[in-house]
Formats: sequence, structure tokens, C-alpha cells
Amino acid sequence: MGGEGASSSGGGFRARIDHYLYSGEKKHVVAGIAIFAAIFGVPWYLMTRGAKHDSHQDYVERANKARSDRLSSGQPSSLKE
Repeated sequence: MGGEGASSSGGGFRARIDHYLYSGEKKHVVAGIAIFAAIFGVPWYLMTRGAKHDSHQDYVERANKARSDRLSSGQPSSLKE
């Protein structure tokens, strides 16, 4: 592997990547799954940590409360800023 096709621009690297992608070897498949999981899992974890996921019912209750508060204030919403 080392030095074969090194004179062509990136030929050795491309051949090695093609081998990893298309070989179907168990260790390459596991490595691919791990890389895929890291690429998508790390950002997902960082975005969702500490975030409280509310149900749709919670959202509807908050919207109804905000609507009733707005309507009970007696001031038209067009005049509010």
C-alpha cells in the first residue's frame, strides 16, 4: 500500500478510500457506522442536552394561556409593540 501510485495526484489515497468503502469487510463496515454515528450523533447530542421536550399539549396550553392573557388585558394587539 505504501508508495504505490504515489506519483499520480492522490491515486494512492483514492485507492485506499475505495478499498475501505467497497470492500465490505466487517471492520470497515463497523468503522463506517462509527464515523456516521459520530458525524450525526455529536451535533444531535449537543443540540438536545438540557432541552426539555414539551408535548404538543403543553404547547397548546401555553398558547391558550398567552391568548387569554392578551385578550384579558383589554388592549388591542394592534396597539402593542
